[in-house]
Amino acid sequence: MAVIRPAGRFDAFRALSERHGRASEALIEDLAGVRESTVDGPEGWAPAVAAGLGLPAAAGLGPAAYYADLAAPHGRRHVRVCSATACFAAQAGHHLTEVERELGVTTGTVSPDGETSLQAVRCLGYCYAGPAALDGTTPCTGPALAAQLAGREPPSAPRIPVADDTGDPVLLAGVVAGEPAWQVWPGVVTAGGPDRVRRDVAASGLRGRGGAGFRVAAKWEAAGRAPGTVVVANGDEGDPGSYADRLLMEDDPRRVLEGLALACFACGARRAVVLVRSEYPRALERMREAVGDAYDDGHLGPAVHGTDTALDVEVVEGAGSYVAGEETALIASLEGDRGCARPRPPYPTARGLWDAPTVVNNVETLAAVPWIVARGGEAYARRGTPEETGTKLVCLSERFARPGVYEVELGTSLRRLVTRLGGGLKDGSEPAAVQVGGPLGGFLGPGALDVPLTTAGLSARGAALGHAGLVAVDRHMAPRDVLRHVWEFAAAESCGACSPCRVGSRRGLELAGAGTGPGDEWRRLAHVLTEASLCAFGKRIPPAVHSLARVYGERLAGWEP
Repeated sequence: MAVIRPAGRFDAFRALSERHGRASEALIEDLAGVRESTVDGPEGWAPAVAAGLGLPAAAGLGPAAYYADLAAPHGRRHVRVCSATACFAAQAGHHLTEVERELGVTTGTVSPDGETSLQAVRCLGYCYAGPAALDGTTPCTGPALAAQLAGREPPSAPRIPVADDTGDPVLLAGVVAGEPAWQVWPGVVTAGGPDRVRRDVAASGLRGRGGAGFRVAAKWEAAGRAPGTVVVANGDEGDPGSYADRLLMEDDPRRVLEGLALACFACGARRAVVLVRSEYPRALERMREAVGDAYDDGHLGPAVHGTDTALDVEVVEGAGSYVAGEETALIASLEGDRGCARPRPPYPTARGLWDAPTVVNNVETLAAVPWIVARGGEAYARRGTPEETGTKLVCLSERFARPGVYEVELGTSLRRLVTRLGGGLKDGSEPAAVQVGGPLGGFLGPGALDVPLTTAGLSARGAALGHAGLVAVDRHMAPRDVLRHVWEFAAAESCGACSPCRVGSRRGLELAGAGTGPGDEWRRLAHVLTEASLCAFGKRIPPAVHSLARVYGERLAGWEP
């Protein structure tokens, strides 16, 4: 994980991690540096990196073999091709074969001369323009993806299309309306006080936008303003089909940081971490620039705007893991460990990063806080529905006629999102299925879209809100191919921390590849996954598969609940 620190201002994170006897963030940063300079497997270099930090070999081999960025072979030119749902649906997965043919490299290998390596990843955040790839840090997208990577056409990566459907954007205030950030923080930190922030957020009813939907004020309260509290901005937006956090970090990073500062103020935290996934190199660059500017402008530092409030922020790069977006796995990754989910209790708000009380809020959640504090919690609570207040960023995939990010009120009908905002599918065709809320969210058929965009409404239909990414699957896709894709994702991204998910996801993939409905065997497997998995990843696999079976009916017989 690459880390940026304001020089001479703050090194408490390393001291804390060393004090607790944990591998510091320097381990993964150093592992990543060596990975870029060798084509050898981790077993050949990871132990030496660990030894250089005074750590045992296992401390280096563990994360080096776990994180995709470290475990994957790297040539001098490293190409990451997206194989996630939106890119898969764009060309039925054929783009990966075309890229392999053009570059003369098989996925997961390095060319014989060590020049080029090819890695399949999930996802790159270009779901609106897929299929997509990163050639180093240069994005390439669209039907001519292979030709761009081969050099016959210039790289093409259109900006994210955005639109507001609310009339008064909260999250897109800067992107669409040009509203500058850092308008709230100076007044609050000098005169408003943390109680004001806590009251406004509590009155707003704001829930976390990372998928779990936990009340933000309750999470802040659980940390209890304890000494040493840390706030983590979770920018590890891994749900294929979602790219709202990338939009915010790239186009309005100062608003994200202002929300983070307000959250730290409310929680009594003097330090914070921003975790940005490695698949978002531009977002990482923009967040680093924004942190540097915030120090220069007095928004961060040992005496914020001349007050006794101190706040230091670090930006950390992820190393490639879907499950590491789950808050306990994210904390493990920040500590230099494998990004595996941890059992709870203890909850992170009691004992989290380096055993300090830790509040984890995702990027979209934090971006809403400045509006709430500026306009008042009651004004936000009037948006959306009484049970689920506010607005949400919804991402529409490449198959839609008008893909992009839309800010909508919670409670908006999915049919409006698909037909009015998204314009239906390209070429006027109907979707065979719409995936809602990520790879393990759920699928709905075209006749089941009269459902509100709320956690409760979608759960009642066997789907999930998640990050609110909508991926359309057209009728050219074979149902068995879609099913197998779901299981491939589950098997590849399971962190392996618990046997039910580690073994069950691979067994599910075997059953999906067999071509016959598994019936009772699948029902037994689904029960084990649901009841015994350590975290939501394994628990969500059966509902996602069941929802797909409901959409396709007899064509996926044997996979029903």
